[in-house]
Amino acid sequence: MMKIAVIGAGAMGGAFAEGLLSSDDFNPADLTISNPHEDKLKRFAIQGASTTTSNTAAIKDAELVVLAVKPWIVPDVVDEIMDTLDYKRQIIVSFAASVNGNQLRKLFERDGRRPRMFEACPNIAIAQCQSMTFLVPVEADDETTKKIEDLFNLLGLTMTVDERALSAGTAMAGCGIAYVMRFVRAATEGGVELGFKADVAKDIMLQTMKGAVALLQQTGMHPEAAIDKVTTPGGLTIRGLNAMEENGFTKAVIAGLKASSGEEKKE
Repeated sequence: MMKIAVIGAGAMGGAFAEGLLSSDDFNPADLTISNPHEDKLKRFAIQGASTTTSNTAAIKDAELVVLAVKPWIVPDVVDEIMDTLDYKRQIIVSFAASVNGNQLRKLFERDGRRPRMFEACPNIAIAQCQSMTFLVPVEADDETTKKIEDLFNLLGLTMTVDERALSAGTAMAGCGIAYVMRFVRAATEGGVELGFKADVAKDIMLQTMKGAVALLQQTGMHPEAAIDKVTTPGGLTIRGLNAMEENGFTKAVIAGLKASSGEEKKE
């Protein structure tokens, strides 16, 4: 396994580090995390990772450097680490969603050379090794791409796409995890109206969702085919589904995905 430096211990950088540290296939001693605020680093040090407030110190021995900082901070970080980077040995992965491939090329270009780079869009479930992650190779060969895919596959499911598909992937997985959670919250509130306590209603929905996911993954069934199995003529399920559609369920989901991908602005 490669040595990894994570610059930034915020929501996504921290979640990525947590996922690595919880994986049986990763050695905590191979991870270094940098952050300007030491208090954010303590929990990682307890788990065996190296920590530092110096970005240049963090990347010194790393094969993979992960930029997990806010997009507007990326140029400053690149300026800071540029002279320390070894373009032949080190690979760059950027989590900064609004910094595209062309921008990364310009930021990292040095004497006509660039490092191997990727844009990456995981979601916060990466902390539980259950992310849906999208990768965009920027300056990378097939061998390097396979290496980075294998790493992120330790932390969930990984899909390599071109840059045009990244906004759609972000909407469906990066933003989509929040939409799923909103459904759980709404269903929990409905369960409370039906007489369950909130925590019990939430647990019911979580287990129901686990069952639905397992059914679709293990059988390969189309969702509509699975729905047909529980919608008996004149039954309660079809009444509930029709009531949801009358209130715009499918339309709302599609509209939300298009809004978060920027598609609705193109129409």
